Amino acid sequence: MRFILPMGLIATTLAIAPVRFDREKVFRVKIQDEKEANIIKDLAKTNEIDFWYPDAMHHVAAQMTVDFRVSEKESQSIQSALDQNKMPYQILINDLQEEIEKQFDVKEDKPGRHSYRKYNSWDKIVAWTEKMVNKNPKMVSRIQIGSTVEDNPLYVLQIGKGGESRKAIFMDCGIHAREWVSPAFCQWFVYQAIKTYGRKKIMTKLLDRMNFYVLPVFNVDGYIWSWTQNRMWRKNRSKNQNSKCIGTDLNRNFNVSWNSFHNTGNPCQDIYRGPAPESEKETKAVTDFIRSHLKTIKAYITFHSYSQMLLFPYGYTTDKPPNHGDLDKVAKIGTDVLATRYETRYIYGPIASTIYPTSGSSLDWAYDLGIKHTFAFELRDKGKFGFLLPESRIKSTCRETMLAVKFIAKYILKHTS
Repeated sequence: MRFILPMGLIATTLAIAPVRFDREKVFRVKIQDEKEANIIKDLAKTNEIDFWYPDAMHHVAAQMTVDFRVSEKESQSIQSALDQNKMPYQILINDLQEEIEKQFDVKEDKPGRHSYRKYNSWDKIVAWTEKMVNKNPKMVSRIQIGSTVEDNPLYVLQIGKGGESRKAIFMDCGIHAREWVSPAFCQWFVYQAIKTYGRKKIMTKLLDRMNFYVLPVFNVDGYIWSWTQNRMWRKNRSKNQNSKCIGTDLNRNFNVSWNSFHNTGNPCQDIYRGPAPESEKETKAVTDFIRSHLKTIKAYITFHSYSQMLLFPYGYTTDKPPNHGDLDKVAKIGTDVLATRYETRYIYGPIASTIYPTSGSSLDWAYDLGIKHTFAFELRDKGKFGFLLPESRIKSTCRETMLAVKFIAKYILKHTS
Protein backbone atom coordinates (compact mmCIF):
# COMPACT_ATOMS: atom_id res chain seq x y z
CA MET A 1 0.00 0.00 0.00
CA ARG A 2 1.29 3.46 -0.88
CA PHE A 3 0.27 6.94 0.11
CA ILE A 4 1.23 10.39 -1.09
CA LEU A 5 3.44 12.41 1.19
CA PRO A 6 2.89 16.16 1.56
CA MET A 7 6.03 16.92 -0.44
CA GLY A 8 4.72 14.98 -3.39
CA LEU A 9 7.21 12.19 -2.70
CA ILE A 10 6.18 8.59 -2.45
CA ALA A 11 7.18 6.29 0.38
CA THR A 12 5.99 2.98 1.69
CA THR A 13 3.99 2.94 4.90
CA LEU A 14 6.93 1.19 6.57
CA ALA A 15 9.16 4.21 6.05
CA ILE A 16 9.65 6.77 8.80
CA ALA A 17 7.59 9.86 8.13
CA PRO A 18 9.75 12.55 6.53
CA VAL A 19 10.89 15.44 8.70
CA ARG A 20 8.61 18.46 8.32
CA PHE A 21 9.78 22.03 8.71
CA ASP A 22 6.53 23.83 9.41
CA ARG A 23 7.04 27.46 10.44
CA GLU A 24 10.81 26.99 10.75
CA LYS A 25 12.65 30.19 9.95
CA VAL A 26 15.85 31.14 8.22
CA PHE A 27 17.48 34.25 9.67
CA ARG A 28 20.13 36.46 8.12
CA VAL A 29 22.27 38.47 10.53
CA LYS A 30 24.92 40.97 9.48
CA ILE A 31 27.57 40.68 12.16
CA GLN A 32 29.43 43.89 12.90
CA ASP A 33 32.07 42.93 15.46
CA GLU A 34 33.56 40.17 17.60
CA LYS A 35 31.01 40.78 20.36
CA GLU A 36 28.11 40.08 17.99
CA ALA A 37 29.90 37.02 16.60
CA ASN A 38 30.11 35.67 20.15
CA ILE A 39 26.41 36.32 20.75
CA ILE A 40 25.57 34.11 17.74
CA LYS A 41 27.99 31.43 18.93
CA ASP A 42 26.43 31.48 22.39
CA LEU A 43 22.95 31.17 20.88
CA ALA A 44 24.18 28.17 18.87
CA LYS A 45 25.33 26.49 22.08
CA THR A 46 21.90 26.75 23.70
CA ASN A 47 19.65 26.37 20.63
CA GLU A 48 19.58 23.95 17.74
CA ILE A 49 20.85 26.08 14.89
CA ASP A 50 21.42 24.77 11.38
CA PHE A 51 24.04 27.03 9.82
CA TRP A 52 23.46 27.59 6.11
CA TYR A 53 26.18 30.18 5.60
CA PRO A 54 28.84 29.76 6.84
CA ASP A 55 28.40 26.02 7.36
CA ALA A 56 29.39 25.91 11.04
CA MET A 57 29.36 27.97 14.19
CA HIS A 58 33.15 28.32 14.48
CA HIS A 59 33.36 30.19 11.16
CA VAL A 60 31.12 32.99 12.43
CA ALA A 61 33.21 36.16 12.57
CA ALA A 62 33.01 39.95 12.56
CA GLN A 63 31.91 41.62 9.30
CA MET A 64 30.20 38.45 8.10
CA THR A 65 26.65 37.81 6.95
CA VAL A 66 25.31 34.68 8.62
CA ASP A 67 22.30 32.63 7.49
CA PHE A 68 20.85 29.98 9.79
CA ARG A 69 17.72 27.90 10.27
CA VAL A 70 15.86 27.49 13.57
CA SER A 71 12.72 25.67 14.66
CA GLU A 72 9.47 27.51 15.22
CA LYS A 73 9.87 26.93 18.96
CA GLU A 74 13.32 28.49 19.18
CA SER A 75 12.80 31.28 16.68
CA GLN A 76 11.11 33.55 19.23
CA SER A 77 13.94 33.36 21.77
CA ILE A 78 16.49 33.92 18.98
CA GLN A 79 14.54 36.93 17.76
CA SER A 80 14.35 38.49 21.22
CA ALA A 81 18.08 37.89 21.81
CA LEU A 82 18.88 39.68 18.53
CA ASP A 83 16.48 42.52 19.40
CA GLN A 84 17.90 42.89 22.91
CA ASN A 85 21.41 43.17 21.53
CA LYS A 86 20.25 45.59 18.79
CA MET A 87 21.61 43.29 16.08
CA PRO A 88 20.03 43.98 12.68
CA TYR A 89 18.57 40.87 11.05
CA GLN A 90 16.09 39.83 8.41
CA ILE A 91 13.98 36.71 8.09
CA LEU A 92 14.86 35.20 4.70
CA ILE A 93 12.37 32.35 5.00
CA ASN A 94 9.32 32.55 7.22
CA ASP A 95 7.98 29.03 6.79
CA LEU A 96 10.55 26.54 5.54
CA GLN A 97 8.01 23.81 4.78
CA GLU A 98 6.14 26.17 2.48
CA GLU A 99 9.36 27.02 0.64
CA ILE A 100 10.20 23.32 0.27
CA GLU A 101 6.86 22.71 -1.38
CA LYS A 102 7.13 25.84 -3.54
CA GLN A 103 10.48 24.62 -4.89
CA PHE A 104 8.69 22.29 -7.31
CA ASP A 105 7.24 25.12 -9.38
CA VAL A 106 7.71 23.71 -12.88
CA LYS A 107 4.92 21.56 -14.33
CA GLU A 108 6.10 18.17 -15.57
CA ASP A 109 6.02 17.76 -19.34
CA LYS A 110 5.81 14.01 -19.01
CA PRO A 111 5.07 12.95 -15.43
CA GLY A 112 7.55 10.45 -14.05
CA ARG A 113 10.15 11.21 -16.73
CA HIS A 114 13.55 12.82 -16.29
CA SER A 115 13.53 16.57 -17.00
CA TYR A 116 16.31 19.15 -17.30
CA ARG A 117 13.97 21.82 -15.97
CA LYS A 118 13.12 19.94 -12.77
CA TYR A 119 14.93 18.34 -9.85
CA ASN A 120 15.25 14.62 -10.49
CA SER A 121 15.21 11.85 -7.92
CA TRP A 122 18.10 9.37 -7.86
CA ASP A 123 16.08 6.69 -9.69
CA LYS A 124 15.42 9.11 -12.53
CA ILE A 125 19.10 10.09 -12.66
CA VAL A 126 20.22 6.44 -12.89
CA ALA A 127 17.78 5.75 -15.73
CA TRP A 128 18.99 8.95 -17.40
CA THR A 129 22.68 7.86 -17.28
CA GLU A 130 21.70 4.64 -19.05
CA LYS A 131 19.69 6.51 -21.68
CA MET A 132 22.61 8.89 -22.35
CA VAL A 133 24.90 5.94 -23.10
CA ASN A 134 22.33 4.07 -25.21
CA LYS A 135 21.52 7.13 -27.32
CA ASN A 136 25.14 8.27 -27.75
CA PRO A 137 27.36 5.16 -27.59
CA LYS A 138 30.19 6.81 -29.56
CA MET A 139 30.27 9.83 -27.28
CA VAL A 140 29.30 8.63 -23.79
CA SER A 141 30.28 5.71 -21.62
CA ARG A 142 29.25 4.98 -18.05
CA ILE A 143 31.86 3.83 -15.56
CA GLN A 144 30.94 2.52 -12.12
CA ILE A 145 33.78 3.80 -9.95
CA GLY A 146 32.51 2.27 -6.71
CA SER A 147 29.47 2.10 -4.50
CA THR A 148 28.13 3.91 -1.46
CA VAL A 149 27.68 2.81 2.15
CA GLU A 150 24.11 1.77 1.27
CA ASP A 151 25.36 -0.02 -1.83
CA ASN A 152 24.14 2.43 -4.44
CA PRO A 153 26.36 2.65 -7.53
CA LEU A 154 28.64 5.64 -8.12
CA TYR A 155 28.54 6.37 -11.82
CA VAL A 156 30.88 8.58 -13.80
CA LEU A 157 29.92 9.50 -17.36
CA GLN A 158 32.88 9.81 -19.70
CA ILE A 159 32.10 12.21 -22.55
CA GLY A 160 34.34 12.75 -25.53
CA LYS A 161 35.18 11.53 -29.03
CA GLY A 162 38.60 9.98 -28.45
CA GLY A 163 40.55 7.53 -26.34
CA GLU A 164 41.59 7.68 -22.71
CA SER A 165 44.94 9.31 -23.45
CA ARG A 166 43.63 12.81 -24.12
CA LYS A 167 43.46 15.70 -21.68
CA ALA A 168 40.52 15.44 -19.33
CA ILE A 169 38.49 17.43 -16.82
CA PHE A 170 36.87 15.75 -13.83
CA MET A 171 33.62 17.31 -12.60
CA ASP A 172 31.46 16.31 -9.66
CA CYS A 173 28.11 17.47 -8.32
CA GLY A 174 26.09 16.84 -5.20
CA ILE A 175 28.80 16.19 -2.60
CA HIS A 176 26.39 17.83 -0.13
CA ALA A 177 22.96 16.22 -0.29
CA ARG A 178 20.74 19.27 0.11
CA GLU A 179 22.41 21.32 -2.63
CA TRP A 180 20.04 20.10 -5.34
CA VAL A 181 20.87 22.63 -8.03
CA SER A 182 24.36 21.11 -8.18
CA PRO A 183 23.37 17.67 -9.61
CA ALA A 184 20.91 19.52 -11.86
CA PHE A 185 23.90 21.29 -13.40
CA CYS A 186 25.91 18.09 -14.03
CA GLN A 187 22.91 16.62 -15.88
CA TRP A 188 22.49 19.82 -17.88
CA PHE A 189 26.19 19.86 -18.78
CA VAL A 190 26.11 16.31 -20.18
CA TYR A 191 22.92 17.00 -22.13
CA GLN A 192 24.18 20.27 -23.63
CA ALA A 193 27.62 18.87 -24.45
CA ILE A 194 26.08 16.05 -26.48
CA LYS A 195 23.31 18.17 -28.01
CA THR A 196 25.62 20.93 -29.25
CA TYR A 197 28.40 18.63 -30.50
CA GLY A 198 28.72 19.16 -34.26
CA ARG A 199 26.47 22.24 -34.06
CA LYS A 200 28.44 24.64 -31.89
CA LYS A 201 32.11 25.24 -32.58
CA ILE A 202 33.39 25.43 -29.00
CA MET A 203 31.77 22.22 -27.75
CA THR A 204 32.73 20.32 -30.90
CA LYS A 205 36.36 21.35 -30.49
CA LEU A 206 36.37 20.48 -26.78
CA LEU A 207 34.85 17.02 -27.26
CA ASP A 208 37.08 16.27 -30.24
CA ARG A 209 40.18 16.97 -28.17
CA MET A 210 39.27 16.30 -24.52
CA ASN A 211 37.38 13.99 -22.23
CA PHE A 212 35.04 15.06 -19.47
CA TYR A 213 34.49 12.75 -16.52
CA VAL A 214 31.22 13.75 -14.88
CA LEU A 215 30.02 12.37 -11.55
CA PRO A 216 26.37 13.55 -11.49
CA VAL A 217 25.80 12.73 -7.81
CA PHE A 218 28.74 12.24 -5.46
CA ASN A 219 26.74 11.71 -2.27
CA VAL A 220 24.04 9.35 -3.56
CA ASP A 221 22.77 8.05 -0.19
CA GLY A 222 22.53 11.54 1.25
CA TYR A 223 20.77 12.77 -1.88
CA ILE A 224 18.17 9.98 -1.65
CA TRP A 225 17.69 10.80 2.04
CA SER A 226 17.16 14.49 1.22
CA TRP A 227 14.38 13.46 -1.17
CA THR A 228 12.65 10.92 1.02
CA GLN A 229 13.29 11.80 4.67
CA ASN A 230 14.98 15.12 5.37
CA ARG A 231 15.26 17.86 2.77
CA MET A 232 17.95 19.61 4.82
CA TRP A 233 20.33 16.62 5.03
CA ARG A 234 23.96 17.38 4.09
CA LYS A 235 26.26 14.44 4.93
CA ASN A 236 26.46 10.90 3.63
CA ARG A 237 24.68 8.08 5.54
CA SER A 238 27.51 6.12 7.15
CA LYS A 239 27.13 4.92 10.72
CA ASN A 240 29.58 6.37 13.24
CA GLN A 241 31.15 4.26 15.96
CA ASN A 242 30.11 5.18 19.50
CA SER A 243 27.64 7.74 18.23
CA LYS A 244 23.96 7.72 17.37
CA CYS A 245 24.63 10.49 14.85
CA ILE A 246 24.77 9.42 11.23
CA GLY A 247 26.96 10.62 8.40
CA THR A 248 30.25 12.22 7.41
CA ASP A 249 30.71 15.44 5.47
CA LEU A 250 32.40 14.05 2.36
CA ASN A 251 33.96 17.43 1.65
CA ARG A 252 35.90 17.27 4.92
CA ASN A 253 37.01 13.66 4.36
CA PHE A 254 39.83 14.14 1.84
CA ASN A 255 43.42 13.52 2.79
CA VAL A 256 44.57 17.11 2.82
CA SER A 257 45.16 18.90 6.10
CA TRP A 258 42.45 16.51 7.32
CA ASN A 259 42.84 17.00 11.05
CA SER A 260 43.98 20.60 11.11
CA PHE A 261 40.72 22.07 12.42
CA HIS A 262 39.68 20.47 15.67
CA ASN A 263 36.07 21.51 15.38
CA THR A 264 35.29 18.94 12.65
CA GLY A 265 35.63 15.97 15.01
CA ASN A 266 32.06 15.72 16.32
CA PRO A 267 29.96 13.08 14.47
CA CYS A 268 26.79 15.00 15.33
CA GLN A 269 27.96 18.05 13.40
CA ASP A 270 27.15 18.69 9.77
CA ILE A 271 30.84 19.17 9.02
CA TYR A 272 32.08 15.95 10.69
CA ARG A 273 35.29 14.93 8.90
CA GLY A 274 34.91 11.17 9.47
CA PRO A 275 37.10 8.82 11.53
CA ALA A 276 40.04 8.98 9.06
CA PRO A 277 40.94 10.55 5.72
CA GLU A 278 39.16 8.72 2.89
CA SER A 279 37.27 6.66 5.45
CA GLU A 280 34.12 6.97 3.35
CA LYS A 281 33.44 4.67 0.42
CA GLU A 282 32.36 7.60 -1.74
CA THR A 283 35.52 9.62 -1.10
CA LYS A 284 37.68 6.54 -1.68
CA ALA A 285 35.99 5.74 -4.99
CA VAL A 286 36.56 9.28 -6.29
CA THR A 287 40.16 9.58 -5.08
CA ASP A 288 41.06 6.15 -6.52
CA PHE A 289 39.55 7.08 -9.88
CA ILE A 290 41.30 10.45 -10.04
CA ARG A 291 44.64 8.95 -8.96
CA SER A 292 44.38 6.30 -11.67
CA HIS A 293 43.73 8.99 -14.31
CA LEU A 294 46.16 11.54 -12.96
CA LYS A 295 48.27 11.64 -16.13
CA THR A 296 45.35 12.98 -18.16
CA ILE A 297 43.19 14.96 -15.71
CA LYS A 298 44.23 18.59 -16.07
CA ALA A 299 41.40 20.26 -14.17
CA TYR A 300 39.01 19.39 -11.36
CA ILE A 301 35.72 21.28 -10.95
CA THR A 302 33.24 20.70 -8.15
CA PHE A 303 29.76 22.23 -7.88
CA HIS A 304 28.07 23.35 -4.68
CA SER A 305 25.41 25.84 -3.67
CA TYR A 306 24.71 28.51 -2.58
CA SER A 307 26.32 32.00 -2.57
CA GLN A 308 27.46 32.71 -6.16
CA MET A 309 31.20 32.25 -5.86
CA LEU A 310 33.98 30.75 -7.93
CA LEU A 311 36.63 29.44 -5.55
CA PHE A 312 40.10 27.99 -5.90
CA PRO A 313 42.83 26.78 -3.45
CA TYR A 314 43.61 27.02 -0.71
CA GLY A 315 41.00 26.41 1.97
CA TYR A 316 43.27 25.06 4.72
CA THR A 317 45.76 27.92 4.64
CA THR A 318 45.82 31.57 3.60
CA ASP A 319 49.09 30.91 1.73
CA LYS A 320 48.68 31.32 -1.99
CA PRO A 321 49.48 28.39 -4.30
CA PRO A 322 52.36 28.85 -6.78
CA ASN A 323 50.04 29.48 -9.73
CA HIS A 324 47.73 31.82 -7.82
CA GLY A 325 47.94 34.47 -10.55
CA ASP A 326 46.80 31.99 -13.18
CA LEU A 327 43.89 30.67 -11.07
CA ASP A 328 42.86 34.20 -10.21
CA LYS A 329 42.85 35.21 -13.87
CA VAL A 330 40.78 32.19 -14.94
CA ALA A 331 38.29 32.78 -12.11
CA LYS A 332 37.98 36.47 -12.94
CA ILE A 333 37.28 35.86 -16.63
CA GLY A 334 35.08 32.88 -15.75
CA THR A 335 32.84 35.01 -13.53
CA ASP A 336 32.77 37.80 -16.15
CA VAL A 337 31.71 35.32 -18.83
CA LEU A 338 29.06 33.87 -16.53
CA ALA A 339 27.58 37.33 -16.00
CA THR A 340 27.12 37.98 -19.72
CA ARG A 341 23.93 35.91 -19.86
CA TYR A 342 21.75 37.25 -17.04
CA GLU A 343 24.08 39.69 -15.26
CA THR A 344 24.42 37.29 -12.33
CA ARG A 345 27.36 38.49 -10.26
CA TYR A 346 29.76 36.00 -8.73
CA ILE A 347 32.68 36.83 -6.50
CA TYR A 348 35.88 34.82 -6.81
CA GLY A 349 39.07 34.04 -4.89
CA PRO A 350 40.83 31.49 -2.68
CA ILE A 351 38.51 29.47 -0.41
CA ALA A 352 40.04 30.53 2.91
CA SER A 353 39.73 34.27 2.36
CA THR A 354 36.65 34.36 0.09
CA ILE A 355 34.30 32.06 1.96
CA TYR A 356 35.94 30.60 5.11
CA PRO A 357 38.81 28.25 6.01
CA THR A 358 38.14 24.55 5.42
CA SER A 359 40.10 21.36 5.86
CA GLY A 360 39.89 18.06 4.03
CA SER A 361 38.20 19.49 0.93
CA SER A 362 38.18 17.82 -2.48
CA LEU A 363 39.45 21.00 -4.13
CA ASP A 364 42.63 21.33 -2.04
CA TRP A 365 43.22 17.57 -2.26
CA ALA A 366 43.05 17.56 -6.07
CA TYR A 367 45.35 20.59 -6.23
CA ASP A 368 47.96 19.10 -3.89
CA LEU A 369 47.78 15.83 -5.84
CA GLY A 370 49.09 17.73 -8.85
CA ILE A 371 46.00 18.97 -10.70
CA LYS A 372 46.94 22.61 -10.94
CA HIS A 373 43.57 23.98 -12.07
CA THR A 374 40.93 23.21 -9.49
CA PHE A 375 37.75 25.24 -8.99
CA ALA A 376 34.59 25.11 -6.91
CA PHE A 377 31.40 26.81 -8.03
CA GLU A 378 28.94 27.91 -5.38
CA LEU A 379 25.86 28.22 -7.57
CA ARG A 380 22.81 30.44 -7.11
CA ASP A 381 21.47 32.14 -5.19
CA LYS A 382 22.70 34.61 -2.59
CA GLY A 383 20.30 33.45 0.11
CA LYS A 384 16.72 34.39 -0.73
CA PHE A 385 16.03 30.72 -1.41
CA GLY A 386 19.26 29.23 -0.05
CA PHE A 387 19.26 25.48 -0.73
CA LEU A 388 15.69 25.68 -2.05
CA LEU A 389 16.26 27.35 -5.39
CA PRO A 390 12.95 26.96 -7.27
CA GLU A 391 12.93 24.71 -10.32
CA SER A 392 11.96 27.68 -12.46
CA ARG A 393 15.50 28.98 -11.94
CA ILE A 394 17.36 25.78 -12.83
CA LYS A 395 17.59 26.55 -16.53
CA SER A 396 19.01 30.07 -16.18
CA THR A 397 21.45 28.90 -13.48
CA CYS A 398 22.71 26.09 -15.70
CA ARG A 399 22.92 28.24 -18.82
CA GLU A 400 25.13 30.88 -17.23
CA THR A 401 27.29 28.29 -15.42
CA MET A 402 27.80 26.46 -18.70
CA LEU A 403 29.42 29.58 -20.18
CA ALA A 404 31.99 29.70 -17.37
CA VAL A 405 32.71 25.96 -17.53
CA LYS A 406 33.23 26.10 -21.30
CA PHE A 407 35.61 29.02 -20.84
CA ILE A 408 37.62 27.07 -18.20
CA ALA A 409 37.71 23.98 -20.45
CA LYS A 410 38.93 26.03 -23.42
CA TYR A 411 41.62 27.55 -21.22
CA ILE A 412 42.73 24.11 -20.00
CA LEU A 413 42.88 22.79 -23.57
CA LYS A 414 45.08 25.67 -24.67
CA HIS A 415 47.28 26.32 -21.62
CA THR A 416 48.10 22.95 -20.06
CA SER A 417 50.69 20.51 -21.30
